[in-house]
Amino acid sequence: MNCIPDSEFHSRIKRFQENIRSARLDAALVHGNESDFANVRYLSEYWPTFEAGGVFVPAEGEPVLLIGPESETYARGRSKIPNIEKMVEYRESAEPQYPGISVASYKQVVERAMPGQQLRSLGLVGYSVMTLPVYTSLQRDFAGVELVKADDTLVDLRIIKSDNEIALMKKAFAISGKAIDAILAEIKPGMTELQVIGIAQREIYKGGGEYEGHALYCFCGPATNNAISRPTHNKIKKGEVIQLNIGARVGGYSSSIGLPVSIGPLSARKKRLVEFGLEAHRKTLELIKGGKPAAEVVRDYEAWVKQEGFEKYMLYGPCHGIGMMEVERPWMESASTYTLKPNMTFQVDTFFCAEDFGLRWENGVRVTKTGIEHLSKNHMRLIEL
Repeated sequence: MNCIPDSEFHSRIKRFQENIRSARLDAALVHGNESDFANVRYLSEYWPTFEAGGVFVPAEGEPVLLIGPESETYARGRSKIPNIEKMVEYRESAEPQYPGISVASYKQVVERAMPGQQLRSLGLVGYSVMTLPVYTSLQRDFAGVELVKADDTLVDLRIIKSDNEIALMKKAFAISGKAIDAILAEIKPGMTELQVIGIAQREIYKGGGEYEGHALYCFCGPATNNAISRPTHNKIKKGEVIQLNIGARVGGYSSSIGLPVSIGPLSARKKRLVEFGLEAHRKTLELIKGGKPAAEVVRDYEAWVKQEGFEKYMLYGPCHGIGMMEVERPWMESASTYTLKPNMTFQVDTFFCAEDFGLRWENGVRVTKTGIEHLSKNHMRLIEL
C-alpha cells in the first residue's frame, strides 16, 4: 500500500476539529503550496501543483478544499474532501485573471461550511507560508473576525505518526538506500554533481517513489562545507569528500539518507573529522528514547562534542522532525520544551565543517519507549571507493 486509507483521513479531520474547539476557535484555514504541501495534503490528500491550496475546517461540520481556478478536475480525482471551491487567492503566481471562470469568496466558503453560524475567530495554519493575497482577502471579507496563528492545532497531530505513516516512511527510506547503492556503484571522477543526482532520480522513480523527498544533495570538495546548497556542474574528484543526501517520497512521506564518501583515500585530517562525525551520529542515536526531554538529548550531545574537542566544527545539531516534509516540527534544540514520545520520527542530522570541507551523516529513526527503531542504517560506515 502506497497511500493512507480513507478512514485515517476522516479520523484526522475529527481530531483536528477537537483541537479547533479546544482552542476556542470557530474554524481553521489551513494553507499549503506545491513545495510546502504537508498540512493541506495531511487533511485531504490534495497536493497542489503550480497553484496553492487550502482547507477550511469548521469546528463543527464538513471541511471545504480550496483550490486555484485551473485545478478542479485534478482535485476531484484526488481529494478525500468532496466539498471543493475554486478561489482566485490560490491561483499561480503569474496572476492570470481567468475571465469567465466562476470563483468563490471566503464569505461564500463560510456560508457553505458553517450555514447559519457566525465566524468570530479563525485559526490560521501554515502561517509561515500563507500568502499576502490570502491574508488580505480574509481581512477584507472578515473585518471583525479575530485571525489567530494556530499551527499547533494541526501540527501536534502530525508529530505522532500512525502505523500507516511509518510504513510509508520505511518504503521511502528503503528506496533512498537503493538509490545510494546505485550511486556508489556508478560514481566516478569527472562526473558532475548533477550527473550523480541523475542516478539517484532514476532509482527513486524506478523504485516506486512519487517524487524526491527534498532537493537532492551531491557536493564535492570545498562545497561540502555548505549546510544548505544545491548541486552544480562541479566535477567529482579523487581524494575529496563527496557529500550525498538522497531522499525519496512515497505516499506523501519523505526520507533522507546522508553520508560522506570519497573516491580513493582521504587525507588523515579529513578522514578524522568524517570518522568523528559518525561517532557523534551514533552518540545521538544512543541518547534518544521515549520519555526523555528533547532538550536533554541536545545538551548531552553538545557537552559530549565539546568534551571530545570538536565543538568548533559544529554548526548545529542533532535532530529535526521528519514526516511529510523532510524537515518539519519538532526541532530538537537546547531550547525545546517537549518530551520525546513513541512514534515521533526524527532525522538524526550530524553536520560538521572546517574551512575547506564539511560532512553530514543523516538517518531516520522512530522513537520507542526504550530507544529507537532505525528507518535507515545500512550506510553508516566510512566509504572510500
